[in-house]
Amino acid sequence: MEMAAAGTAPRRFSASSAIASLAFVLAAVAACSSFGAEAAAACLSHTFSGGSGGGGRLYASCTDLPRLGAALHYNYTAATNTVSVAFRAPLGEDDGWAAWGINPSGRAGMVGTNAVVAFRRANGTLAAYPTVLDSYAPTMEPAAPGDLAFPVSGVAAEHDAEGKEMVVYATVALPAGEGSKFTHVWQRGSAVVNNVPAAHPTTGDNVLSTATIDFSQ
Repeated sequence: MEMAAAGTAPRRFSASSAIASLAFVLAAVAACSSFGAEAAAACLSHTFSGGSGGGGRLYASCTDLPRLGAALHYNYTAATNTVSVAFRAPLGEDDGWAAWGINPSGRAGMVGTNAVVAFRRANGTLAAYPTVLDSYAPTMEPAAPGDLAFPVSGVAAEHDAEGKEMVVYATVALPAGEGSKFTHVWQRGSAVVNNVPAAHPTTGDNVLSTATIDFSQ
């Protein structure tokens, strides 16, 4: 039995106050559930225009990434441990570049990441390919299949000229024996020089754009 502190009267709760507390908790749970349902509905209803690998495709899962205003849509296949992704990043007023990838080392950083990058070439066409971020000043050149830590296929891109948004598509065969949870990294830059993505800012969100993701959830 709990005793009241000396000089104080025991606190008593009425049935009405208990009911009011329960009603508050239920309302909070309902609000959270409603928010989650709205986010899921938005994810499922988003379609991708154009025919560059993702036109009209829907993805079962998506997440709004916490940095750079980006989002990741994906379909995970447990039987083959593969994931098909559509990475969306706003480019603002500049026609720059966008990239998304997985760091197989598990470290929360850029170096070691196998990424897919997309940008507009000087002739107006879109470039999209896998690359390896092997240093803090990577070449951003296309990687040969043997350079990658895991197979990447179906790389393509779309650029929404009106909304200034780049979309990068890819299918990734996740590293064998590593499950479905990985460190992923995403990035965007504002300039492309001689058909090569130029360095992104090294402060703020551009150096914090990494997180852990479980594709099976």
